[in-house]
Amino acid sequence: MPNTNWNDLSPLQLGRYAEYFAKMEFASYGLEVYTTEVDDHGVDFIVKDKNGRFCEIQVKFLRSKGNVFTPKSKFDISNKNLYLTLLIFEHGKLPDIFLIPSQAWEVSNEVFVDRNYDKPGQTSKPEYGINICQRKYEILEIFKFEESVKCFVDVF
Repeated sequence: MPNTNWNDLSPLQLGRYAEYFAKMEFASYGLEVYTTEVDDHGVDFIVKDKNGRFCEIQVKFLRSKGNVFTPKSKFDISNKNLYLTLLIFEHGKLPDIFLIPSQAWEVSNEVFVDRNYDKPGQTSKPEYGINICQRKYEILEIFKFEESVKCFVDVF
């Protein structure tokens, strides 16, 4: 059993752990995982599904609840082969893992947010975000990894 005191890890260490954990989850379903040499386009790795389709995976993590975001310049929601894998780390347990298709942001809501920051004085770059708090956590349940990964392993 791994150490589950996630507060002992720096953000860089936990981010690296999240990426490796996500890769192993895909591999455990018999999927081929390819690591990118340079992460300059927001893609952490590539997964080849059972139909030979290649999908781009971006990994994000949270310690407990909160917000996570990805710049729009690195997350094209019109790309049907782009997914975000979200890991939520809570002290004393293995992370909850979710596999979210990019299309989840096509209609902004209280969890999947679309921020343009186009008002005067706003300097942040446009981003897509995930807003997780206790009362909204159940909305993510439809994206639990073990259910969502079926689109990769079921041969049509």
